[in-house]
Amino acid sequence: MVAAMAAAFVACSDDDNKITNGGEEEGNTELADDYYAGGKLGTSFNSTAAAYEQPTPVVESEGMYQSFLNGETLFEKPFQTGSTGARRGLGPLYIRTSCLHCHPGYGHGRRIEGQFNTNEVGNGYLLVLTDENDSYLTSYTGMPQTHAVTPFKAPIDESQINIAWLSYTDEWGNQFPDGETYSLIYPEVTIPEAAFYVPLRGAYGDVAYENLKIKLESTIGIYGTGLLDAIDDADLLKQYQDEEAAGVNLNPAFYANGAWVKTYGSTTHPYRFTYALSRGPLQDAAGANAIWNITNVTRSDRRYHYCTTDYAVVASQDPDVQASFYDYFPERNITGDVETDIYNYLMAKDLDAEMTDQEYTDLMVWHRGLAVPAARDVDTEDFQQGKTLFTEIGCAYCHRPSWTTGADNLTDPNGFFTDGDSRLPRYPYQKIWPYTDMVQHRLEMPNDIRTGWCRTTPLWGRGLSKRCTGWDERMHDCRARTVVEAIMWHGCPNSDARVSVEKFRQLSSDDRAAIVKFIESI
Repeated sequence: MVAAMAAAFVACSDDDNKITNGGEEEGNTELADDYYAGGKLGTSFNSTAAAYEQPTPVVESEGMYQSFLNGETLFEKPFQTGSTGARRGLGPLYIRTSCLHCHPGYGHGRRIEGQFNTNEVGNGYLLVLTDENDSYLTSYTGMPQTHAVTPFKAPIDESQINIAWLSYTDEWGNQFPDGETYSLIYPEVTIPEAAFYVPLRGAYGDVAYENLKIKLESTIGIYGTGLLDAIDDADLLKQYQDEEAAGVNLNPAFYANGAWVKTYGSTTHPYRFTYALSRGPLQDAAGANAIWNITNVTRSDRRYHYCTTDYAVVASQDPDVQASFYDYFPERNITGDVETDIYNYLMAKDLDAEMTDQEYTDLMVWHRGLAVPAARDVDTEDFQQGKTLFTEIGCAYCHRPSWTTGADNLTDPNGFFTDGDSRLPRYPYQKIWPYTDMVQHRLEMPNDIRTGWCRTTPLWGRGLSKRCTGWDERMHDCRARTVVEAIMWHGCPNSDARVSVEKFRQLSSDDRAAIVKFIESI
């Protein structure tokens, strides 16, 4: 593998994504700096269909490769019901049976039409249920569940959920000044009231069905998240301060007047992961959280179910659940009162750990150890032209090209991992090229993301999406089917990126194509 990696420094096997030697003399394998999208410690020179699945050089050099492979299995293979066997403990409620269902090829989920079928591999959609004020429903989990293990019933009957795609015509008639056209679509999700098993309730009481708001969020690529976690907190704060000084409108829920409004849990770590900035350090972010709440598999630091009190009340009073609960859970016949025993089981805080500590450690070695694919064609004229234009029209302001990571000492609010934990791969002082400022902005799109605030999505590696996943949808709900559509969705009235899109429109067809080529190469 090491020999293969060394060979890849000179050229990839894919002719259309050739990695050249950066313009150096023949035989010199030193590459241009921005080929190393994940820095020297976090870049993989593989542009095949497995490009998103590669370990970082650190994983191999630090002897973590077997642990990485073990964690990969936990990500890819389905979890099972029951209390014994491999990957045990699915349920009693769950969202998917495996992570790979949501992250096909380790990348972005794909666009789904018609029935909301989460058994379909590649459907990375999560429902977003809120009241009229964009506040999450409290009677449903933040990531609503649509599956249940017998004898329980799913909180929402997903067979009744439908996704329709509506056409949108922007103020320019979906046409560039030179006559080239494009199309825009966005999703509308409908769920009949009868599909909800639990009452609709929010922080301020019952929510009328007619006031329910339903939106979609799709999964994004998970490679390179360990490198984003390694960005120093002080450098991230400076990014916010610089944007505030430049007059950029920032989300006051997270930052105001030169300082964080809140930090993550009991730590001083700022929020940095997910579209909504709902998570802080990676050790309690995307994968660490999802391996628990997507499957509802308990572990030593989470010995409780992902479940709401409202669901527990409804299920405990359901005659169908009561009739067979003891048949499936005889060990839970503790009080002799079935309603009480069901409720106590669902709300218990001292459940046995279904995932071992070693399995969870392996999962996090894999999660932190996923490399970023190297940029491609960096030394070509098209790439350089596109890069220049990308900066000139202002895209590089939010899609900040590079960062230098800090000491990467790690933070874990749960205390499972310690600062500088030697069990996990680390990436100190690496120049990386994620093309994100890690800050939320607003695009003001129709049927927008919840609250309208969305963290700038990293662009690194996205040009390999078609090859790695089979499709190329972009943005938080997969509404953009091409790079051009994604750019034009940034141009809605009052969008924070409006000026850049106005400039993009005025470019020649060749210049627009150069920007697309650049984005698909980084």
